[in-house]
Amino acid sequence: MRPLKATAAAVTAVVAAGLASVAAGRLASDVALKATGGRPLPTEPRLTVHGTAAGQITLTRDLASLRPGTYGLAGDGSHAVVGPVLETAPHTADTVVRRLDGVTHGTLAPGDSVWLTPNVHVGNPRTALGLDHADVDVPGELGALPAWFLPGDRDTWVIAVHGLGATREHAMNVMGFLRARRLPVLALAYRGDLGAPRPADGLNHLGETEWRDVDAAIRYAVRYGARRVVLLGWSTGATMALRAAEHSAVREHIAGLILDSPVLSWEATLRGLARARHTPAPLLPLAVRAAQGRAGLHADRVAEITDPERLAVPTLIIHGPGDRIAPWEFSRLLAARRPDRVALHTVPNAPHAAMWNPDPPAYEERLRRFLTPLM
Repeated sequence: MRPLKATAAAVTAVVAAGLASVAAGRLASDVALKATGGRPLPTEPRLTVHGTAAGQITLTRDLASLRPGTYGLAGDGSHAVVGPVLETAPHTADTVVRRLDGVTHGTLAPGDSVWLTPNVHVGNPRTALGLDHADVDVPGELGALPAWFLPGDRDTWVIAVHGLGATREHAMNVMGFLRARRLPVLALAYRGDLGAPRPADGLNHLGETEWRDVDAAIRYAVRYGARRVVLLGWSTGATMALRAAEHSAVREHIAGLILDSPVLSWEATLRGLARARHTPAPLLPLAVRAAQGRAGLHADRVAEITDPERLAVPTLIIHGPGDRIAPWEFSRLLAARRPDRVALHTVPNAPHAAMWNPDPPAYEERLRRFLTPLM
């Protein structure tokens, strides 16, 4: 009986270890499949407010707090806008002082925990930017999709699609620029967003199903007067744009793609997110497999959108090597394989989906050059 008991104990231990590994993989995959809009991605460190003064804020010294450019500074119940590092401002060795451009809401006090966000604006285009807009509902596969529509004189519309950990507020970074060029803008909330239909499984599919909401937005734009559309997507929003350009039945209306920090490898993105959550290296493959199984991700569909021969319209990729979620190398490779169709603008020192923030005028100049022939 002893050998039988020993065998049974060994089998039980193996099964228990397997179940624990599966559970750990599932938990690690949640960071991507259940990313909440408006909350920091795990790659974004928490910083501590050490003090504020007129036009200044002192933060924990970190690679994040030393980034060049303009960012939102978010906390639990607060939002502010910070500008460049003030090198000459007095500070200790473990702090950094940045320009404080304003507090949008809430307060900032010493000891508060905050994080940098690409979202410089919060609210809606009218309250944040003074831009007239209409709240519209786009008929989608799962139900009505709320969107902001900013009117313009041209018949080329820009459809803006946010990505992981963001909301349609992200698009407000470039709305002033687009409005100045008289381009109509449709900023979409898609399945899983606040106010939009919830997918049956409650999961983010990294663009594999969400692209159908972009297809719905294209149909809406054409129905209301657009002759052409340019899809502007960040992160998984860029992935959705690529899928719509490949699969939409109305893709002939797509005149161009602007892809900021595109997720071109869901496996690399899942690994990056799980690694940022301090998932042990041996569990990373389990996290990827768990996400693949739960969300129905398919490698062949990734190959579709990264096949340069399938790109049928002019494409601008804005990306950089500082992205720890969507590796820049995939963007660089895609651009190198199709230089006649794809232009790559490289932005150093910028995290995921924050390519505008280090140098907004340079970013907008790249947009201007790309959009002018498509207007």
